[in-house]
Amino acid sequence: MLNHYETVFITTPVLSEAQMKETVQKFKDLITGDEGEIVYEEDWGLRKLAYPIQKKTTGYYYLIEFKAKGDFIKKFETEYRRDERVIRNLTFAMDKHAIEYAGKRRNRKKEQTVEKKEE
Repeated sequence: MLNHYETVFITTPVLSEAQMKETVQKFKDLITGDEGEIVYEEDWGLRKLAYPIQKKTTGYYYLIEFKAKGDFIKKFETEYRRDERVIRNLTFAMDKHAIEYAGKRRNRKKEQTVEKKEE
């Protein structure tokens, strides 16, 4: 059985667009390569950090919602720590309420983009 997870990671702001995409693809491939399934992903872009990390005040944020086996997370977290491009990450298991909320959030976002296109 696959568990539902959500991960957000922040990469260093000095990466080029291609390097950022490569980093995101690496973690997506890790998920799908271990029989996982990506449910949703969102690029939050370059944002100001709440406090400096490694003398940096901004970072690229990326969110991935996915399903994976429970033993996969340990390997996934190890890869985050090994990758020098990632300066912070957080992965957590989602309960039924979090999954429901994430679904509502996605639907709201879709509605907003449809409204913008219609304007």
